[in-house]
Amino acid sequence: MPSQKDPSSASDNSAQNQSAHNALEAAGIDSAAISYPHNPDFENGRWFPTWRPYKGDLDRDPVGINDYLPPSKSVLLGIQHTFAMFGATVLAPLLMGFDPNLAILMSGICTVMFFMITGGRMPSYLGSSFAFIGPVIAVTAYAGAGFNANLNVALGGIMACGIIYALIGLLVMKTGTGWIERLMPPIVTGAIVMIIGLNLAPVTIQGVSANQFDAWMATLTVLLISGVAVFTRGMLRRLLLLVGLVLSYIAYFVLTNILGFGTAIDFSAVAAAAWFGLPSIHTPRFEMSAIILIAPVAFILVAENLGHFKAVEGMTKSRVTPYMGRAFFADGLATTFSAGFGGTGVTTYAENIGVMAVTKVYSTTIFVVAGVVAIILGLSPKFGAIIQTIPAALLGGASIVVFGLITIAGIKIWIDSHIDFSKNSNLIIAAVTVIMGTGNFSLHLGGFDLGGIGTATLAAIVLNALFNKSSDVK
Repeated sequence: MPSQKDPSSASDNSAQNQSAHNALEAAGIDSAAISYPHNPDFENGRWFPTWRPYKGDLDRDPVGINDYLPPSKSVLLGIQHTFAMFGATVLAPLLMGFDPNLAILMSGICTVMFFMITGGRMPSYLGSSFAFIGPVIAVTAYAGAGFNANLNVALGGIMACGIIYALIGLLVMKTGTGWIERLMPPIVTGAIVMIIGLNLAPVTIQGVSANQFDAWMATLTVLLISGVAVFTRGMLRRLLLLVGLVLSYIAYFVLTNILGFGTAIDFSAVAAAAWFGLPSIHTPRFEMSAIILIAPVAFILVAENLGHFKAVEGMTKSRVTPYMGRAFFADGLATTFSAGFGGTGVTTYAENIGVMAVTKVYSTTIFVVAGVVAIILGLSPKFGAIIQTIPAALLGGASIVVFGLITIAGIKIWIDSHIDFSKNSNLIIAAVTVIMGTGNFSLHLGGFDLGGIGTATLAAIVLNALFNKSSDVK
């Protein structure tokens, strides 16, 4: 753990802010338009901010990063974040042949690690990263069902990726974020955040379109979550995903288990599961061929998380950019730790950022609660079995809402950064990136499949470097 002295404050902080402003001005953005007021409790020069009890009105006032709510409300909001990450955190390991219960356990541990290393200044949940799916399948020749027999080889590559990512974080902590922001200004990061939501949309829609009953149940879930978001107030509105899923689960149970429509919920796995048990641990094996294919994912994670952090900064109106190096380092270290025990690579979750966007609760203490809940689930096969009884149609309906919120968060980055779309360069960068990512257009570099998100990320960075170069020179 670094020292309690905040390396990103004082002179370093002002230098980083100046470099960030220079980068924004070079990209044709009014930096003053997106500067935020000084918060002495948040920017206190120490490793952790000064925590303060929330005293606002939940119907009207957002909950700040360094605010904390009463324990009962914190637990409910933390459970909601666990629900928000659950579908993707379980789906990613299933697609790669990893143990989903271990992935849940590692996501909880890594989220708590992230909170400690970032000093509680970045409201984020760390879950299984989809960026690893293509490279892992290529390395392991995974058939798509059951346990991945070559899992150990993939784990070695993921650990190497995490180490590279952590080193990038240390470099950013030392040199500031200016060079990253010049490489990936808001026109780039906004597009990347958008395509993360849009790229996952087809998979979600296909998953709930297998039959008309599932399609209607997914639609009902969307309506219930939306109804909670629009027509309720206070704490109930903040729990829109949790409340919406519970209501849709009850409706699904009545329609299937009682009235006989659709596929009934099977509780046999819940009855058979033990209350407590450790997931299987796997040992990584380091092979250069796997490392070469998987390690470059680190650069996709940098671009992805830069977009996430900019979205967080725009939502919270707090200067989190000076702490971005910590966040990169923490995510890289967490990815290395997770893969060291057999878990997936992890990343900050846009799903949970989407939840923050609609609930206006940004407190990082909520994510500690979510991490602890995930650890409990990961250590309890019975709890895991209960969660896994949630029908895919309901998770798909919730994903429609969450992925839509992710997409809008990318647009919000453009709006908050006052991107000038009268410039053809910005139009082309945004248009090409969004269509590439949404259509899952993928390029191969040697044996490395960039995937749709990776290809679009690379295209955005290259196009920005080419088309906005004259602005940088001037």
